[in-house]
Amino acid sequence: MRPILLAYTLLASLTPLALALSSTGPDIWVAPNDWPAVRRAAGDLATDFGRVLGQGGNGTVLVPDSDILNGTAIRSRGRPLVIVGTIGNSSLIDGLVSRRKISVKPIQGQWESYIQEVVSSPVPGVDQALVIAGSDRRGTIFGMYDVSETIGVSPWYWWADVPPKAKDEIYAAPGRNLASEPSVKYRGIFINDEELTLQPWASTKYNISQYDSPFTGEFTKRVLELLLRNKANYYWPAMKQSMFYVDDPQNGIIAESFGIVMGTSHTEPMTRATDEQSKFLNGPWDWTQNSANITAFMAEGVNRSKAWDTLYTMGMRGSGDMASPTLTAPLLEQVIQVQQGLLRDGLSKSLGVVPQLWALYKNKEVGEYWQAGMNVSDLVTLLWTDDNYGNLLRIPYPNETTRAGGAGVYYHVNYVGRPRSYRWINTIQLIKLWEQMHTAYVRQASRIWILNVGALKPLEIPQSYFLDMAYNMSNHLTPDSPTKWMTGWAERQFGSGVANMTAYIMNKYGLLTMRRKYEHLTFLPFAYSTLHYDEGWHVLKEWEELLSLTQAAYDTLDPATQIAYYQLVLHPVLGGKTVEELYIKKHYGDLYKAQGRANTNHLAAQVWDAWYIDGNNTQRYNTTLNGRWKHIMDQKHIGYSSRNAPTHNIMPNLSYVSDADVPASGSLGVSIQGSKETAPDAQLYLLSVDPYMAPEETRYIDVVSRANGTFSYVVHANTSYVSVSNANAAPSGLSWVSLNVSGVDSKNITLGEDITVFLPVNKTSVPHDFSGYVESNGVVSIEAAHYAAHARSGNGVSIIELPYYGRTLSGIKLWPVDALSQTTASGPKLTYNFYTFSSGGSNDPVPANFTVYLGGSRNYDATRPIRYAFALDGGSPIEVLPVPSNALGSDPVGWNASVVTGGWNKTSSVDVAPGAHSLDLWLLEPSTVIQKLVLDLGGQEDSGLGPPESFKV
Repeated sequence: MRPILLAYTLLASLTPLALALSSTGPDIWVAPNDWPAVRRAAGDLATDFGRVLGQGGNGTVLVPDSDILNGTAIRSRGRPLVIVGTIGNSSLIDGLVSRRKISVKPIQGQWESYIQEVVSSPVPGVDQALVIAGSDRRGTIFGMYDVSETIGVSPWYWWADVPPKAKDEIYAAPGRNLASEPSVKYRGIFINDEELTLQPWASTKYNISQYDSPFTGEFTKRVLELLLRNKANYYWPAMKQSMFYVDDPQNGIIAESFGIVMGTSHTEPMTRATDEQSKFLNGPWDWTQNSANITAFMAEGVNRSKAWDTLYTMGMRGSGDMASPTLTAPLLEQVIQVQQGLLRDGLSKSLGVVPQLWALYKNKEVGEYWQAGMNVSDLVTLLWTDDNYGNLLRIPYPNETTRAGGAGVYYHVNYVGRPRSYRWINTIQLIKLWEQMHTAYVRQASRIWILNVGALKPLEIPQSYFLDMAYNMSNHLTPDSPTKWMTGWAERQFGSGVANMTAYIMNKYGLLTMRRKYEHLTFLPFAYSTLHYDEGWHVLKEWEELLSLTQAAYDTLDPATQIAYYQLVLHPVLGGKTVEELYIKKHYGDLYKAQGRANTNHLAAQVWDAWYIDGNNTQRYNTTLNGRWKHIMDQKHIGYSSRNAPTHNIMPNLSYVSDADVPASGSLGVSIQGSKETAPDAQLYLLSVDPYMAPEETRYIDVVSRANGTFSYVVHANTSYVSVSNANAAPSGLSWVSLNVSGVDSKNITLGEDITVFLPVNKTSVPHDFSGYVESNGVVSIEAAHYAAHARSGNGVSIIELPYYGRTLSGIKLWPVDALSQTTASGPKLTYNFYTFSSGGSNDPVPANFTVYLGGSRNYDATRPIRYAFALDGGSPIEVLPVPSNALGSDPVGWNASVVTGGWNKTSSVDVAPGAHSLDLWLLEPSTVIQKLVLDLGGQEDSGLGPPESFKV
């Protein structure tokens, strides 16, 4: 075990302070007049020293006597000393300030700031002490938990079983560490849609009757500690069959004792839970019919919470989490005015110091009020939302940024609703999360960030990243932030040995899951083509390779760390690979049946194997650590047929063949890429070959058995220019075809005798001085980041790459994100070079389709919708608005497909003559993110991800 050094600003004249030697933790002094929340957190810090030092290593929390507080005497215990306290609420800290032992001017009066400093002779008889001084109670608490994480206690030590990092000695370097105000004032999570997993887990864990809410005090303490360790300060408690303040009358008191700001969800105004509306309100939840009783009901919420730190949800929706059938914008103005009166009278405070929010969720249900010109008090924070799939609906417009209440974001990494729910395991792409929330921050939606984390447990990584950004966005200002963050986070949880690999794994995992969420794999057409580009098999291979890397990383870890790595990294990859394999092989089974293959049944058996592995994965998770997480993975995720989860996992319909399906032509058959037909019942033409096929493209024929049994065969070509490997393998052993096109004219080459397969050959060539991408099989496909030239604008605006963004490689976008709208005359320009051969005869142009694959972003600024422009061969630029305009109360046409498939596709018509070409591309708004460019000259086939990138010379 190695010692750890808490690194502050190094002062060479001083020596490091030993905080723990020989497994002995420090004394921790807290003044008797400090906040109860601070004294409680000091106990956690003392325990954390014991967690890393081992048995007997706990620190000891002491309340010094009056002599020590006055700085006149000390009874030495011979142990290292940590002094913690809150400016203005700690006689210890205030005494150090008055004696000029520390200066707190940099943080005095700030929000949730702290100083950590090694101080010489803080009191008589003590040579050095580590002092943690907070500007307020949460500042002090964050300063202590920062030490806890630095010495090796993860915020996820309890919720994900991350083991503490054992130490023999702990030192604090001389000097000072200063943490300024957080980037976002209110930062927190919303536990939601938890009834199928978190509720039964908590009921089992805390031995609560299934008829009672399990979210009582003991559960609340664990969640609030997790929030504070992640430097969050705000909490929306669960709302499904739960009432935070009623289920356990101690919950509100506990929240105050932790120093957490409490709130309630978008649909629960004035701290009254949804279920309270039905159980305690006299009359209907309808302002037009029952305003007097509703007012009294809300007043009770204010009275109940008046002694605690609360951020009040304002406004009103329909009953439960539904739209109101009767509210109008004028009526909602009236509701908020009444609510503000209740706050003013009930709290006896100026409204200017009472935090308030109005959640504009959803578009159709609330956003239309704002669109109708609703007048909302400037003191109320406008909490904008995403579309439930991580795409911002709205950001503050320039004329809204001066509002006293500011703006915030309610964001989802879990959702129940249309077009389909997703809440099984993590499917969040961190770079997409960064791109949206960084934009929100820069565009001043930065007062409140609240994250819908579903049942909390399967979404540890995205919520950690979200809260880290909210706490200190200065560490997340560039697109490499997700990778850097993931590397550092993985090192803190699992050690440096797997940190880089884990960052790669989670980046790749996010790219794979962006293609389609697990619950969406039953949508048709299927996510991946089984007929074209070998897409399904390529995707499955990516999953297999990712799982192999993940398992290898897991295998290097010690047993205790493996438990955490399994929960946070291995299980999502293993679970994802298994479900993807199940659906991919099911759809290949359908193709094999159409081709009459006997091994259709073998593929069906492999689907069943994946089904049982999926069940074993669930069982393994739920029984980890002797059932510590029982029920937490009970969410059903296979067989969705509507927006809601099925009551049980449902095996998809599988294809089978029988002896009766064997055709009269016999058991020998040949299948090829891109065709559902099978020879000898059909004449087969392989996809053509040329010198410029995409790097991963191959040609093969599949000799198949259409009945049980074996036979011998051989494949040979009618020309020496073609070679066939695996020419006499067992049935369904692919016979790979390769061709040396040197000296060969364009022609068809035949393979075989009894069964003939034609191989079209296109002997194409490009000039020696050409550099760029080359057409093959009627397609040119280019990843957007692979441009040939980047002409930056003269006003400091450029284009940057978002690594691992989207579905195939990365994305590109305008930079910075607060850049003004650009023009083709002055904005940055990208140039792509490509070469085509297709012609309409005599080198005439051919009509072609130019498709731009974009991210899933919405027009979050309706005055500046997503735009790009392109020009072919120096022609006039063509401007495109790829995302349809929509009123705030509706979704744009095509939105369902965009969130299912992971982005928007926009196709424009162009005419392209054979030869060399250049394509200029302008991104005209910072909201525009582009993934891939595809020119279809007649050869593009249907697929999920588009044609693979073309060959480049």
